[in-house]
Amino acid sequence: MKISDLKEGQNNVELQAKVAQKGEVRQVQTRFGPREVADDVIEDETGQVKLTLWGDDIKKTKIGDTVTIAGGYVKAWQGDLQVGIGRNGSITVGADGAAADAGADAAPAEEVEETKVE
Repeated sequence: MKISDLKEGQNNVELQAKVAQKGEVRQVQTRFGPREVADDVIEDETGQVKLTLWGDDIKKTKIGDTVTIAGGYVKAWQGDLQVGIGRNGSITVGADGAAADAGADAAPAEEVEETKVE
């Protein structure tokens, strides 16, 4: 799937793109306790979209990496589309093909309260 094909509410999204920007890590309060989250920007030849990363997945990407998302979902936040990995999804980073299962590190944004870290 290409970024231009993404629509709000899609599930089981498979997508390959490059990391164009790394987002700042922020602390949020979830129903599971405090967590770290960051929004990278990924791109392909058809456009750009935010990729929400949780916990250990944040450190796995760097600008220029190719990422493959499997089992992702698409939602809109403040008018912009975002791709999330979800509990059953995975992210593969780089040419080595090392998959990182999001597992318990994923939490939908609806379940969090964002707090600023000074």
